[in-house]
Amino acid sequence: MAIMPMFPLGSLLMPAMPLNLRIFEERYLKLLGDLMGEEKPEFGVVGIARGLEVGGGEGRMSIGTIAQVTEIGATGEFLGLESFGGQRFRVNSWLPDDPYPVADIELIPDLVWDVSLMPARVHLEAQVRKLLAFASEFGELNYGADIELSDDPMDACWQLAGALPIGELDRFDLLSSQSAEHLISQTHAIVATADDTLRAILAIDDGEPMPPPEVS
Repeated sequence: MAIMPMFPLGSLLMPAMPLNLRIFEERYLKLLGDLMGEEKPEFGVVGIARGLEVGGGEGRMSIGTIAQVTEIGATGEFLGLESFGGQRFRVNSWLPDDPYPVADIELIPDLVWDVSLMPARVHLEAQVRKLLAFASEFGELNYGADIELSDDPMDACWQLAGALPIGELDRFDLLSSQSAEHLISQTHAIVATADDTLRAILAIDDGEPMPPPEVS
């Protein structure tokens, strides 16, 4: 168990995914100042189940990801940081804000890669890229079909999950995966459902039925 400063956000952070923040709120400016004094600056990110990112009163999810800070900077208008997702954790309890949120956490062991999963990972990558290309026709996405993946297969699986344009509850389910195989299978199922949904929307807009999606 460990005590860690926390930053609840409206969007969950996945391992191996980037997180850049512009910081305005006073309590998180204090967190930023504290991080600048650390040799290895990091903080926890959890999703907000309800409420807003500022002002308090939000419900916080029980599983999150450690954000490992790579750069802290400032412009004339704001302070900010660059970071990436590291190890997952489970919140044991929330401590009084000081002045930013602080929690007692327990680290979740990293998922272990099995080389036998490589064909499934390659297939998943093709399906995710196909979905991102399709979804881009409906609006701007955070990540496109040309997203670059890590050479590490486990990190790449997290990145494929993190790139999906999905809701936070689905993202929380993925973050809660108990094995590499579980993460791949859950991501594939969500991709199939998202593809179905987009095709149904397109069919309604076109005023004619669409053929069933080819997702296997």
